[in-house]
Amino acid sequence: MPPLQIKAAFKDLLELVLIPGLAAILPWRICFRVFRSISGRWQWLYREDCETALKQAHSRGIAPDDQQGLWLARRRLTTLIDHADLYLAATRSNAWMKEHLQTTGDWPKAHAAGVLCMFHWGAGMWALRHAQANGMEANALVAPVKKAHYPGRPVAYWYARARTGMVTRVLKRQTLDVSMTLRPALRALSQNEQVLAAIDVPSDQVAASIPLKIAGMQALVPSALLRVAVERNIPITLYNTGFSYETGKRQLTIQTFAPFNSVESAASELFTHLDALIKQNSAAWHFWHISDRFFSTRP
Repeated sequence: MPPLQIKAAFKDLLELVLIPGLAAILPWRICFRVFRSISGRWQWLYREDCETALKQAHSRGIAPDDQQGLWLARRRLTTLIDHADLYLAATRSNAWMKEHLQTTGDWPKAHAAGVLCMFHWGAGMWALRHAQANGMEANALVAPVKKAHYPGRPVAYWYARARTGMVTRVLKRQTLDVSMTLRPALRALSQNEQVLAAIDVPSDQVAASIPLKIAGMQALVPSALLRVAVERNIPITLYNTGFSYETGKRQLTIQTFAPFNSVESAASELFTHLDALIKQNSAAWHFWHISDRFFSTRP
């Protein structure tokens, strides 16, 4: 392996396994304090992703000059906790979840077709655990993990596969690949199950999208899954999981909407919540580093 690949592999080992993996061996209250401390001090941690995210956010009127240090620390901590949740999910029980996950709202009724949506904001693994524990038969729609996407990065490839595997383990259902067709999702809905997906993905990753304004910027948002919900008269549940920067406790918010009459009204209502989440804690949105693929204008 060339020296540069060795360096990249070691960096991945630290950032994706060894440091977030501390969550598997330390009591969470202690671990969170450690994570919060190093997120404010170790500027090398997730440097490329965090600095690119800050540059993009700042250029769009987010993270003013006098708040950039705090913004970066929160961005690092969000990324670290999101990675740590892989190891927490593997080693902690539902009893841990009851102690460390605060919930507002309820999941829709079980054994009924439903669309469960989220944004790439905060740290969402424990929401999946909570959904399964509360009767949801959710099929996660995920992009396939291909080795070609991680050239010279074996640790990153292992981590991506492990994370997808953990989604399967937590939901107790195989993930669905809908990169070519929505048929697997339609089949699940026809069986009175739920499909679950993040809906804030760049338009170049989906077959259909519609324009919308978010945080004062024009964006293109995916529309195919929303169209399925509208055409089949299926309710949509939006959930998101943040966490307290003081205690590390997760904060799950769940809201179910009656079936929408149009794709446009569904998208408008749902993405109003992403707008609010960005205003609440912009550093917790994971896609700032690729926001040029999401937003087409600036404020």
